[in-house]
Amino acid sequence: MITSELPVLQDSSNESGATDTVSLSINMPEMEDPEMKGKKKRGRPGKQTQHVCTHLFAAPPPFFTSTSNKKPRKSPTDKTLSMTRGRGKANGVAQQNGNGGEPVTLFEVVKLGKSAMQSVVDEWIEAYKQDRDLALLDLINFFIQCSGCKGTVRIEMFRNMQNAEIIRKMTEEFDEDSGDYPLTMPGPMWKKFRYNFCEFIGVLIRQCQYSIIYDEYMMDTVISLLTGLSDSQVRAFRHTSTLAAMKLMTALVNVALNLSIHQDNTQRQYEAERNKIAGKRANEKLELLLQKRKELQENQDEIENMMNSIFKGIFVHRYRDAIAEIRAICIEEIGVWMKMYSDAFLNDSYLKYVGWTLHDRQGEVRLKCLKALQNLYTNRELFPKLELFTNRFKDRIVSMTLDKEYDVAVEAIRLVTLILQGSEDALSNEDCENVYHLVYSAHRPVAVAAGEFLHRKLFSRHDPQAEEALAKRRGRSSPNGNLIRMLVLFFLESELHEHAAYLVDSLWESSQELLKDWECMTELLLEEPVQGEEMLSDRQESALIELTVCTIRQAAEAHPPVGRGTGKRVLTAKERKTQIDDKNKLTEHFIMALPMLLSKYQADAEKVANLLQIPQFFDLDVYSAGRMEKHLDALLKQIRLVVEKHIETDVLEACSKTYSILCSEEYTIMNRVDIARSQLIDEMTDRFAHSVEELLQEGEEADDDDIYNVLSTLKRLTAFHNAHDLTRWDLFGNCYRLLKAGIEQGSMPEQIAVQALQCSHYSILWQLVKITEGIPSKDDLLALRRVVKSFLAVCQQCLSNVNTPVKEQAFMLLCDLLMIFSHQLITGGREGLQPLVFNPDGTLQNELLNFVLDHVFIDQDDENQSMEGDEEDEANKIEALHKRRNLLAAFCKLIIYDIVDMPAAADIFKHYMKYYNDYGDIIKETLSKTRQTDKILCAKTLILSLQQLFNELLQDQGPNLDRTSSHVSGIKELARRFALTFGLDQIKTREAVATLHKDGIEFAFKYQNPRGSEFPPINLAFLEVLSEFSSKLIRQDKKTVHSYLEKFMSESMSERREDVWLPLISYRNSLLTGGDEDHMSVTSGSSSKTGSVRSKKGRPPLHKKRIEGELGSWMMRNDTLQTPSALQTPQLTSTVLRENRPAEHMPDPDSEPGSENDYVHNRGLMEDDAEPIFEDVMMSSRGQLEDMNEEFEDTMVIDLPPSRNRRERAELRPDFFDSAAMIEDESGFSMPMF
Repeated sequence: MITSELPVLQDSSNESGATDTVSLSINMPEMEDPEMKGKKKRGRPGKQTQHVCTHLFAAPPPFFTSTSNKKPRKSPTDKTLSMTRGRGKANGVAQQNGNGGEPVTLFEVVKLGKSAMQSVVDEWIEAYKQDRDLALLDLINFFIQCSGCKGTVRIEMFRNMQNAEIIRKMTEEFDEDSGDYPLTMPGPMWKKFRYNFCEFIGVLIRQCQYSIIYDEYMMDTVISLLTGLSDSQVRAFRHTSTLAAMKLMTALVNVALNLSIHQDNTQRQYEAERNKIAGKRANEKLELLLQKRKELQENQDEIENMMNSIFKGIFVHRYRDAIAEIRAICIEEIGVWMKMYSDAFLNDSYLKYVGWTLHDRQGEVRLKCLKALQNLYTNRELFPKLELFTNRFKDRIVSMTLDKEYDVAVEAIRLVTLILQGSEDALSNEDCENVYHLVYSAHRPVAVAAGEFLHRKLFSRHDPQAEEALAKRRGRSSPNGNLIRMLVLFFLESELHEHAAYLVDSLWESSQELLKDWECMTELLLEEPVQGEEMLSDRQESALIELTVCTIRQAAEAHPPVGRGTGKRVLTAKERKTQIDDKNKLTEHFIMALPMLLSKYQADAEKVANLLQIPQFFDLDVYSAGRMEKHLDALLKQIRLVVEKHIETDVLEACSKTYSILCSEEYTIMNRVDIARSQLIDEMTDRFAHSVEELLQEGEEADDDDIYNVLSTLKRLTAFHNAHDLTRWDLFGNCYRLLKAGIEQGSMPEQIAVQALQCSHYSILWQLVKITEGIPSKDDLLALRRVVKSFLAVCQQCLSNVNTPVKEQAFMLLCDLLMIFSHQLITGGREGLQPLVFNPDGTLQNELLNFVLDHVFIDQDDENQSMEGDEEDEANKIEALHKRRNLLAAFCKLIIYDIVDMPAAADIFKHYMKYYNDYGDIIKETLSKTRQTDKILCAKTLILSLQQLFNELLQDQGPNLDRTSSHVSGIKELARRFALTFGLDQIKTREAVATLHKDGIEFAFKYQNPRGSEFPPINLAFLEVLSEFSSKLIRQDKKTVHSYLEKFMSESMSERREDVWLPLISYRNSLLTGGDEDHMSVTSGSSSKTGSVRSKKGRPPLHKKRIEGELGSWMMRNDTLQTPSALQTPQLTSTVLRENRPAEHMPDPDSEPGSENDYVHNRGLMEDDAEPIFEDVMMSSRGQLEDMNEEFEDTMVIDLPPSRNRRERAELRPDFFDSAAMIEDESGFSMPMF
């Protein structure tokens, strides 16, 4: 409690009756009786007949008017803010506890949040009633401290300083070492503080709404303070004061809403009383009601003035602040005002701010706009008021569904869905189509939101009762037939048939009941259409089957398809129960329906392949538990018929997988399925053996029927051998006979050869599995070795086959088998498998390498010619590239795992630049892995690849190379790329780089010029390529390499200066330049890119422990090793650079310009373009926002809607969204709003 003994000092200037300047005197009205309940009112700004409080600072905002006839206020004593208060009071004024504890301020009380906000505000109000000046001073310091300022406004500052001076003084009190302040500090405590801060302001206005806010003092002081702080160039002041002002405005809007309700109630009471007959009318009551109505009207005028002051003084400037958080606060709160008091705020005058800010460059601000609009569109009663806004900004909202920020895109789709729910006519077909395709988005939240929109558009307009009645008349059990047909049509029209799983996942949350109606789907597929129904076309049936399979998978697995989500998450107990129930439901239904579906569509390969995926989602225990073995037999029968009828790979693999699932040992049906499978395999193997005999006997005279019989049976057996162990049928023997016959006769059809190779491969792998699972005998190992050896020989012979598919298949199988039967086979305690290890000889390695060079590193034109001139579409080109990448990766694995000698990689590395787009990632990874295996050998391989390119260039151009040609530049660029791969740690790569230089020098001087010693060696130009690696040498090694170079040089060479000797000169210079002055080759066109020196001023040289061991007989040892780097530090792409904004315009983190003068004149916080905070950030740009009228906001006036007794005040609002509207400001300057 503030002590009542404090003397009250009067301002001497006011005691003498003189009218002092505003900067020196502070005129405040005397404290009125709190029981008067607002009897004393202030008028609107500008009215000279009413008193308006002069702000405590010298520069009052335009909405306050200083008058000389005000009664002087009582000034507080000239004491500091830390006035003594009663023990235990925590109302904000600093207190000292009895134990000498720290003072508790209002800021600390709100920050800790231990006291109820109601009690904190009540104590402050009690203090205000005792001494309003000290209480307000406490409140002022509360806002200052909430901004993170260490300063305190004292009495002398309060009385004598001007607004700008006090804010400047407070700015000096900031902690310059940290840019954080309470609203931006991380952690739960500060998050709670923000909540408490906002709650305190709301409770303060709520508790003061009947008296104190009308005393012409408290609100004037607070609004003026917040207005001054919001114009500060300091971000903390601007951010905190804007948040406080917006929450203050929200509280005032609530007060205004309550006043409006009371006015309407009073008006109704007055009219009811006045309409009574004269004898029953109470004149005293009428007078009281008139007086009450007058008071409410005056209070509403006061609230309007306060809201106008906040809106015009703070909102219209801060909604376009350079700080995104401040803009977001403004947009969030204006959305609250429009929803809370729609009669006053939900009009074009205020909606335009939200519409403009939809173009903000920051996602969080756009997100606030969309959420604010969602709250409005949720209320159907508000749609008429939103009609003009919808028409004006609908295109922008629809385009935001493609926002680069996924959160914004999701909310935009939800907003479009709300617009659709409110008025289907508001969206055109084009608008809807823009949202439809998002159901195929890889980002699941976007897809789910689009699925909700699709559900509302397509599936919510039907009449369930009418659909059910129609279904009964047609004999259908489900009323969803038309909806499923509609879904199938949508899927087909979208032309993205391979994304059915994405479509189902998008609709799963909104249309799950429809998607789980498998009975209806089965009816549409199986039953004939009744009268009035259209028959499904073949495409529609295929689409419906695909969608059905996708819904089954979604229900059984209970997670999104591959490509959506971060992986399988742990299901909750409820989700797990739903999954089990759905799996039982689909199993019970399709156990009976699937055989019938297979029977109907067994001739259609695509439909059958999809239907055969269904059993993998079954709960197979249902077969035995439900005594449904007869349905299992029916399924097995249909699968057998499918196998006998089809030879398509997809269908056969689906059948094989189904048999594999049904043969699981954990289910009791395994024996029944195994018998059926064995019978099928027996028949196919007998048929295969018989047809092979006939084909081999007839030889070149074999007809098409003989070839088809072998090929069809072999395809079926190969598909089954992939998932089943068929070694007891010994398929390898007949396949090997076919391959040998094809090699000897040269007339074996390529498809038979490909299938025989694949089947033999599966047979070998299954034999290896059996051996590794048991304890193999020596005879078993030798038998398998003979099989593998003979098969490898056949594959090697097939590399020279005329048919490309055969060669590619043989190459892939060779790489796989060499990898499997390499030295890796005996690791992990499997030393007994040593007889099975195969190491490729040099001949085989060369053949594999030549195959890669001939079939991987080819131009697209060569590939088109190799495909017999057929014109490839884009899909075929991608498929061909994928195949070539697989071939290259298979060979590179052999190099990485030391199965093929590393020097073979030189022929791969030399294509790094030429084929960078196609294979750059594979070659780079190979280079990285080989360096980890052996740094020195890898370095030798790199220099060998460069030597090969150089030799090829010599063969093409002769000994007189044009060093400026693109070919030489290409070799130098490749060398530069290789140099970059050595990294920054020169100690680790020291020996490897030195070896590389040694080999390069030897190569350069290997062949003397046949014309004589006065001519340079033939390979001397290679030194120019080698100089690209000089930056990777440490200083000591540069001297050593230079000494090694001089061994190859004669005295005459060092004196030559002709152009042909420039490679030697440049290479010597790169070696002679040491330490921090390392440079690339002086003649290298790319040297400027990588020749920068990485150094730090004042940093001592890096000393390393002496390296033990010899780097070579020519390598010099040195204890002190310095590691300069010639690699240029990668430039960081800042936001400034990416947005094409000059860095010097970035705001300073400690003091950011933000005053209105900066906006209007200097634009210190704004960008250079016409729309400072707006930028089109959509994935597909739809143009820039038109110019905005910056001056229009200053003419805005909040005018609350008239109550029933104020209809005469109603006036027609201008259409601010009309492109023809011209808004004229006070200066008479007019410009179009849009």
